[in-house]
Amino acid sequence: MLIQFQSYLTFENIFIWSTMGIIPFWLLIIFIPNSRITQILVNSIILPLILATAYIYVIYQTILLEESLFEFLELYLSLDNLYTAFATESFLLVFWLHFIAINIFLGSWASRDAMKHGIPRKLIFLPLVLIYFSGPVGIVLYWLIRIFYAKKLGFHD
Repeated sequence: MLIQFQSYLTFENIFIWSTMGIIPFWLLIIFIPNSRITQILVNSIILPLILATAYIYVIYQTILLEESLFEFLELYLSLDNLYTAFATESFLLVFWLHFIAINIFLGSWASRDAMKHGIPRKLIFLPLVLIYFSGPVGIVLYWLIRIFYAKKLGFHD
């Protein structure tokens, strides 16, 4: 049974499940951030553990495929090396898991922070959608809205 499950866990299936599986968590953050279910599933360690497990499994499979794990360090040397690294399916999937994990973390933080500062849910909707698609753009927009509502400018909070 374990062999059958492992044969199901292809890189393509992990990509599809992680991409589609993250959407319900985003919907919880956007529409019902105060609910107990959101607190349990999104604002706890559960989601990072799920994504970390997928991340570790992909790295494990990469080792089994005998792909070099240390060649990724070369991606910092040039844009061509970055392009070459992303041409590797396993590295691309690891990046994707990293990307969605960081974006869900940012979205969760922005949502909790907005509640703390009394920012209306309607105003936080667009920044959260932008964080989902492009983390930095959404977080900058949220930060600008937060400055207006919090009436303070803080870089450490």
